[in-house]
Amino acid sequence: MNILANKVAIVTGASTGIGYAAAKLFAREGAAVVVAARRQKELDELVELIKTEGGQALALAGDVGEEAFAKALVDKAVSHFGGLDIAFNNAAILGAMCPVPQMSLTDWDQVIATNLTSAFLGAKYQLPAMAARKGGSLIFTSTFVGYTAGMPGMAAYAASKAGLIGLTQVLASEHGPQNIRVNALLPGGTDTPAGREFANTPEALAFVRNLHALKRMATPDEIAQSALYLASDASSFTTGSAMLVDGGVSINRV
Repeated sequence: MNILANKVAIVTGASTGIGYAAAKLFAREGAAVVVAARRQKELDELVELIKTEGGQALALAGDVGEEAFAKALVDKAVSHFGGLDIAFNNAAILGAMCPVPQMSLTDWDQVIATNLTSAFLGAKYQLPAMAARKGGSLIFTSTFVGYTAGMPGMAAYAASKAGLIGLTQVLASEHGPQNIRVNALLPGGTDTPAGREFANTPEALAFVRNLHALKRMATPDEIAQSALYLASDASSFTTGSAMLVDGGVSINRV
């Protein structure tokens, strides 16, 4: 369909899971993609796959919690592909899972830095680049955890992801006049390495599946399709939203 033809996108957390699926999909739909994560080998393999399929991509490995890396990603998009139209700020960690009285400040800070501060740093450099192109789409991966449901032991994760929704709303308000749309994507349980880290036994997996009205977890490709909607002109009047893509976990009580 080529619905992202002539667009340039950044995708973080692209070495696996939702980011990996989204980077492939964006490229297949015509976008030139800058992929980011910590692991260079996995990123290089993704770039080669995209190029084999006829797409355009380049990789930059680093820590999304570092300001210099956030700037370097945008500089790479501008210098190699001419600008920036889409940013899918997807990188995240679950972090330590324990009650707050047992959580160290180091563990708390690590989750907040990776999940929330990284989004601030990304947006700080992505937004001016989008404004230079007269518009764009900024997307954050949040979650239903801390939004429609509280999950024991996930205080840092929930706080960081809920913070993304507040950041989304403010940035959408600030940059709407520049034709920049800002939205948060809220997946349910997804079959990714991080998802399997949480549902790490047959019993836990069955529990997570049963939370959803659809009685299953999402595939990364399904969540990537929703990211594509927010990245594309199909969502041209959608901004400031917390878009649930959660398989009904937020309404299911059985």
